[in-house]
Amino acid sequence: MRPRVAWHVKIIRVTHSGTVVFYISGHGFGHASRQVEIINALAARRPTGRVVIRTSAPQWLFDRSLTQPFTFVAGDTDTGVAQLDSLNVDVPASITRAWAFHRELDTRAAEEAKLLAEHDARLVVGDVPPLACAAALRAGIPSVVVSNFTWDWIYAHYARWLADTPQLLPVIRSAYQSADTALRLPMAGGFEPFANIVDVPLVARHARRPAAETRDELGLPRDRPLALLSFGRYGLGAVDWGAVARDPDLAVMVTRDAVDIGPVSSALGGNVFQLDVPSLEARGIRYEDLVAAADVVLTKPGYGIIAECAANHTALIYTSRGDFAEYAVLVDAMPRLVRCAHLDQDDLFAGRWTPTVRQVLDQPAVARPRCDGAEVVADRLLQSF
Repeated sequence: MRPRVAWHVKIIRVTHSGTVVFYISGHGFGHASRQVEIINALAARRPTGRVVIRTSAPQWLFDRSLTQPFTFVAGDTDTGVAQLDSLNVDVPASITRAWAFHRELDTRAAEEAKLLAEHDARLVVGDVPPLACAAALRAGIPSVVVSNFTWDWIYAHYARWLADTPQLLPVIRSAYQSADTALRLPMAGGFEPFANIVDVPLVARHARRPAAETRDELGLPRDRPLALLSFGRYGLGAVDWGAVARDPDLAVMVTRDAVDIGPVSSALGGNVFQLDVPSLEARGIRYEDLVAAADVVLTKPGYGIIAECAANHTALIYTSRGDFAEYAVLVDAMPRLVRCAHLDQDDLFAGRWTPTVRQVLDQPAVARPRCDGAEVVADRLLQSF
C-alpha cells in the first residue's frame, strides 16, 4: 500500500507562459469534462499561459466551457474500450484495438515529441493515455497523470483475451512508469506503475445557478420528483418512452444530443422534457445546472456523473454497465458520496422508475465530500514546471 498524501489547497499565482499540453482520452465525455475544470482552474492562476489539447474527443466540448483560448489538435491518444451500446463493452474488439495502437507506441511517441517541441511544451498532463507519458519522456519534459484509473488496470480485467497480446500491459505500464507524478482521484483503480502518487479530491462541475431558477426558466414542474436521464455520448434509445410519459408521479429530462425519443407532447403525458444542450447554453444554462435542478439522475456508473451528483447534492440511480473493471469500484464508493440505488435493466427499459426514485429520495442525506479537486490539481501542476 502506497502512503497517502494529505490534500491541501495553496493558491499560487504565476505569470510564466510555458505551454501545457493536455492529452485527454476520447473514451466517453468524463475525461474531457474534468480536464476542462482543471484547465479553467489553471487559467485562473496563470492567465498568460498557453494550453494545447490533444484528443479525439469533439472540440465542442471544450469550446463550450473553457475560459481561455486554447489550441486544439485532434487525434487518437488511446483507444479506450469499444462499446456495443451505452451499457455493454465489446471486449475482444477493445483488446484488439488497444494492441494495434500501443504496439507502435514508441513510433507514436517520437511523432508526438515533435508536436510538443513545435508548441514549446513545458509540461504534459495525461487523462489517461500512456502516450502522454511516453511522448513527454521523448521530449525531455515532465508529465503528470490525472485520473481515477489506468488503462493497464482496465485491460488486465480481461485476462482471458490477453493471451494473443502478452506485451500490451507491459508496454502501457512502461509508459506510465516514466510519469513524474500521478494525481489520483477518488474512486480509483490501478496506479501500481507510478512511483509518485498524490491523492486529490473530486474534480467536478458545479452548478452556476440555483436549481429553482433553472426549473422555472425551463418550465419544469415542482410538484413531483424530477429525474435527469444521463447516459453520455452513446445515448439510450430503447426505453419504453410511452410508459415513462404516462407516469404522473415523475418528470423526466432528456438531452437531445444523448438520445432522440421523438417529439414529446401533452398527448403523451407532458412529463418528459427534451432539452437541446447548445440552445440551453446560449441561455446560460449548462449541463451541471440540469444535474443540480434534478432530484435524481438515472445513469450508468461513471466518475464524471457521480462527481457531479456529489458536488450538486443530487441523488443517483444507476444500472449495470457490463463487464468493465471500474464498475465495482464505483458502486462500492457511491454510498459514501451520494444517495444512490440500483435499477435493474428490465425496469430501466420498461420505464418503471418511480418506485426506485422514491426509495432513493427517502434515504438520509450524505455528507458532501470535498469537490475542489480542480483547484488542488492546478496548484500541483504549477509546481511541476
